[in-house]
Amino acid sequence: MQLHSKYHPALKTKTGLDGLLHTFFNSGISDHVGHDALRNTVFVNLIETPDHFRLELAAPGFEKQDFNLAVENGQLNISAKNLPQESPAEGRLTRREFVVSSFERSFKLPKTVNHEAIEAVYENGVLQVKLTKNEEAKPVVKSISVG
Repeated sequence: MQLHSKYHPALKTKTGLDGLLHTFFNSGISDHVGHDALRNTVFVNLIETPDHFRLELAAPGFEKQDFNLAVENGQLNISAKNLPQESPAEGRLTRREFVVSSFERSFKLPKTVNHEAIEAVYENGVLQVKLTKNEEAKPVVKSISVG
């Protein structure tokens, strides 16, 4: 099924506040926020603790099964793809702004990361990837008594 938007050639001739309101309320959000520019953007936080790194990827709208994580040649590759829901069982879909959303991000892993101990959890729209450091990379704390 292909969705068609209604064409309003008269919209371009409206002026002033009437034209502004008509244009704003009769267009999709993607017309105002740069749909293509934001479509494949995933924002990342990187946190380092003494024993691990943690990547946090803001990826709302996905499900756990949408993600693919793999380590190859010292690089962590993260990708995801979700598909829009099917047409409703009842009624007629007159406008669809849900789109196929996907992203790919790659991160070069430092040699201090234990590739066998990488864990990932997706919760509340954020993918958290825990990158545990090798034992030799963890800081050693030694108490020294004063004699």
